[in-house]
Amino acid sequence: MLYSLPTLEDADQTVLTEIEGMRDRLRLRLRMPRRWEGQLRRNLMARAIAGSNTIEGYAASVSDVEDIMVGEAPIEASETVAAEIEGYRQVMTYIQRLAGAGEDFAHSKGLLDSLHFMLQGHHLLKRPGWWRSGPVYVTSAEDPTIAAYTAPDAEQVPALTGELVAWLNDGDVDAPGLVRASMAHLNLVAIHPWADGNGRMSRALHTLVLAREGITAPEFSSIEEWLGRARNTYRYYDILAEVGGPIWTPERDTLPWVRFCLRAHHQQAQTVARQVNTTREVWSALDEAVEQRRWPDRMLYALYPAAMGNRVRRATYQADGIGRRRCRRPGREVGG
Repeated sequence: MLYSLPTLEDADQTVLTEIEGMRDRLRLRLRMPRRWEGQLRRNLMARAIAGSNTIEGYAASVSDVEDIMVGEAPIEASETVAAEIEGYRQVMTYIQRLAGAGEDFAHSKGLLDSLHFMLQGHHLLKRPGWWRSGPVYVTSAEDPTIAAYTAPDAEQVPALTGELVAWLNDGDVDAPGLVRASMAHLNLVAIHPWADGNGRMSRALHTLVLAREGITAPEFSSIEEWLGRARNTYRYYDILAEVGGPIWTPERDTLPWVRFCLRAHHQQAQTVARQVNTTREVWSALDEAVEQRRWPDRMLYALYPAAMGNRVRRATYQADGIGRRRCRRPGREVGG
């Protein structure tokens, strides 16, 4: 038995409708390809990766994460943090690919273990890609010597993950995608099937379910940036403890958890909308300035990150500027 979907109330349906409206408007804005879209997507993904790893104590700036994403050495992050960021980057990159997989796609235990190996492959002693063989506890944020949650016995992990995979493929298929993704997140983190990396894997699965539902691309649907903000992180741990209980108790009411996730999606959708508008406005202004001064078009790809307060690195400039020059369409509308 898994933690099950709650019965939504009218207020919850209203929030779902508002989120869907914001996502519809976002899809319209991104319908035509824009030259700034690649940099926007990379920045949003970097924010998600930074947020999820910050929750686990691997703090890195968005600029450092972007550097790692394009193969550059980070300037500030330690080797330990950089390894964690790189592992999660591989997971999220694969999720981007899976978003467009065909109808024969299916969730499986093997997929979950493969994603976990991408995440934790640099920690071979932690048995990446293998179910845990012993007990595991989630410690209290106030006192790390206290177990706030005790996961199911290791002997139960294969059956519980099998039940979760079956549900991911065929369970509650008529439920809203945001609700299914939230419940996938809750169940995986409560099963805690691996020795380490369970939190990040659960948040990644949340994003994967949304991506497969076709709601929006992973870069625009993840709530990990929102969860990584300090105040939200504390509330995240609190609501998991409140709903999950001190031990595996799937009969508990999950409505508070779903409402927490809907709030996160609502507020993150607003953040993404502002970022899209800002990117479009800044790019358009720079595009006009470059044309007036008759500067080379590729300068846009250096001016834009500088204007947004981000680093200008050789790898990103080559990927964005030199790599995209041949794709520029006639006319200035491409910058708008």
